[in-house]
Amino acid sequence: MTVRGLVKHYGETKALDGVDLDVREGTVMGVLGPNGAGKTTLVRILSTLLAPDSGHATVVGYDVVRQPRQLRRVIGLTGQYASVDEKLPGWENLYLIGRLLDLSRKDARARADELLERFSLTDAARRPASTYSGGMRRRLDLAASMIGRPHVLFLDEPTTGLDPRTRNEVWGEVKRMVGDGVTVLLTTQYMEEAEQLASELTVVDRGRVIANGAIEELKAKVGGRALRVRPADPAQLRTLAGWIDDLGLTGLATTVVDAERGSVLVPVLSDEQLTAVVGAVTARGVTLASISTELPSLDEVFLSLTGHRAGAVDDAEPADTREKVSV
Repeated sequence: MTVRGLVKHYGETKALDGVDLDVREGTVMGVLGPNGAGKTTLVRILSTLLAPDSGHATVVGYDVVRQPRQLRRVIGLTGQYASVDEKLPGWENLYLIGRLLDLSRKDARARADELLERFSLTDAARRPASTYSGGMRRRLDLAASMIGRPHVLFLDEPTTGLDPRTRNEVWGEVKRMVGDGVTVLLTTQYMEEAEQLASELTVVDRGRVIANGAIEELKAKVGGRALRVRPADPAQLRTLAGWIDDLGLTGLATTVVDAERGSVLVPVLSDEQLTAVVGAVTARGVTLASISTELPSLDEVFLSLTGHRAGAVDDAEPADTREKVSV
């Protein structure tokens, strides 16, 4: 999958601002970002549900604008919300999708039976989907996206709103799909989900790619350790961050005010930088509640790269960007 310079506007709002992306076959690419960062818009363009204003993208060799019909036959999509017909039983949902994909009656029945068993839904096969739990509906969604044996699967925040147990079940199914050779593009706000599933990450913020690479590579970019300084007086947070920034240490990544935890997060690249930061803080006579070093988590990597947490709400992407699709 190759994406070059994708741009998408909604009126005056620029949801995507020149996005580049490369996804290797048979891997999981995690696209990480806050609400409104442009993740869903990216998925809708790559799955042919939206047309970009400019830029170019190919998936499994098909151009997303020029060859949408061919592309739709080799991809699957699971969005943030259940897309199955809740009035129909689980089995009929899957059978109907199989027929829409031109499977014979025999093959559609066999595929529905196979996927219901794989996703542990056989006992509920004849029940209306409206009676399913949230986790069962999500598994039925995943099964539906697999009916056509897709080469590429788009998962747009697939575990939003699920409890931890059901989330783990979904993760297990995604890992099985990748084991079968499926390429997955996963959008998420959950750091743990990204670390569990993705082999590579692309961090998107306000419609732009601000970092990409393996998780460990991203952690290395913001320093092998993070120095967390918590002043006794929370009102000193921004002043303290300013003093540290004024040190001008070579290679020092962005100092971030983590107001949620009442501390300043300072990625450090060496013992010398750590000593310099501690010396500068103590020289100012700041009373500290605590100071500690820790290995950066993926959440802290995101915080250092963007200045806010992944779950922070941003208005760059409208809540409803659905368009009609011709098939």
